[in-house]
Amino acid sequence: MTPRAVVGSLLGMSAAVILVACGGDSGGADAPSSVGSSAPAPSSSTSSGTTASVTSGPPEVTEVARDLDVPWDISFLPDGDALVTLRDRGTIVRIADGRVSEVGTVPGVAADGEGGLLGLAVSPDFAQDETIFVYTTTDEDNRVLRMTLGDNGLGSPAPILTGIPNAGIHNGGRIAFGPDGHLYVATGDAGETSSSQRSDSLGGKILRITPDGEPAPGNPEADSPVWSSGHRNVQGLAWGEDGTMWASEFGQSTWDELNRITPGSDYGWPQVEGVGGRSEFVDPVATWSTADASPSGIAVADDGSVVMAALRGESLWRVPVTGEGEGTQVSTPQRLLEGEHGRLRDVALAPDDSLWVLTNNTFRGEPREGDDRVLRITLR
Repeated sequence: MTPRAVVGSLLGMSAAVILVACGGDSGGADAPSSVGSSAPAPSSSTSSGTTASVTSGPPEVTEVARDLDVPWDISFLPDGDALVTLRDRGTIVRIADGRVSEVGTVPGVAADGEGGLLGLAVSPDFAQDETIFVYTTTDEDNRVLRMTLGDNGLGSPAPILTGIPNAGIHNGGRIAFGPDGHLYVATGDAGETSSSQRSDSLGGKILRITPDGEPAPGNPEADSPVWSSGHRNVQGLAWGEDGTMWASEFGQSTWDELNRITPGSDYGWPQVEGVGGRSEFVDPVATWSTADASPSGIAVADDGSVVMAALRGESLWRVPVTGEGEGTQVSTPQRLLEGEHGRLRDVALAPDDSLWVLTNNTFRGEPREGDDRVLRITLR
C-alpha cells in the first residue's frame, strides 16, 4: 500500500497538536469527559528532536464527482473504478470516468444518526471472485456482509460477522483488507463505554477475521476476532509499506488520536483519552484537539506519511513517518485544505497514486452547491 506525499503548513493552527513516541463523528460535541487524561506540553517537533520537512506548495484539487448524498467510504476496483457507499440511502454507487451510476442498494440498512451503510472493502481476489464486503447498521446490530458485484449489480448479502453493538453514535464502521489478506473491522463503543474493555463485547475494538467471518489465524486469542481493544470510535485503518498498522480514533471532548496498532494491545478507553502514560495501555502517536480533527478515514502516502480526513476540523492532515516497526517515529502533522471544502469523511489512495477525498457536508455540515463531492488531490 503506497500513497503519495502530502504537503502543507502548520502555521496558524488554532490548537496545538501533540506528538508522542510510537510504542464520534461528533468529536467534542459529546458530553464533557470524566475520564482521566493527560498530555505533554504542546510541541512542534518530532519525538527524536528533528523538525518537519518544509512544504513545497499546496496540493492541486480537482473535482471527480458531485451531488452525492452522505457519502461514507470510497474503495477502488482492480479496473480503477471507484465504489462509494451512501450511508443514509444504503446504496453503493460506481464512479467511472467521472460518471456516477448506482450499482445497487444493500437490504436491511437502518440509517439512524451516525449509523447506516458505512465501510466497504473490495476482495483482494475481486478479479476472480467479484466479491465485496460492507459494514452496515441494521435494526439489530452492526454487521459485516459479503456479496458479489457483477454485471447484474449486487448479489444477495451474506452476513459473515454479526453482533457488533449499534447505536445512534459511535458505530465505528471502517473495514479494510490488510497486507496479510485478512479483513480488519473497526468498531465503536456504541455509547456504552464499558464495552471497549469487555472481552464479551465486539464494541470498541479492532477485529481481524477471514473472508468467511471466522477469527483469523494468529489472533491474540485463537477463538476471538479481537485484534486490539480499548477504542472509543475507530473510523480509519491503513498500513504502511512495512506492514505497520495505523488507526484514527475519535476522542470525546479533549483529544482525537492516531494510533499505531499492535495485536493484543489495549488503547485505554474509557480510562484514558489521549496520552495517559500508563504501562497497561498504549498511548497514541499523535493527538489533536477535537476542534481541529474529529478524524475519519486515513491512507498512507508513498513517502510513508499517514494522511487523515478531518470532519469538524475541515482539513486533510498529513503525519510524516520515519523508521520501521518498533523504530517508527512521527513528526509534526501538516494541515492541508483547511476550511476549503468543509468536512472531510474519507481519503483513499487511487491507482495513479493520487488521493481521492470524500466531503461530508450533507450531514452536520453546511452544504454548498454540488455537495457532497469526490475530490482528487495531487500532491506536490
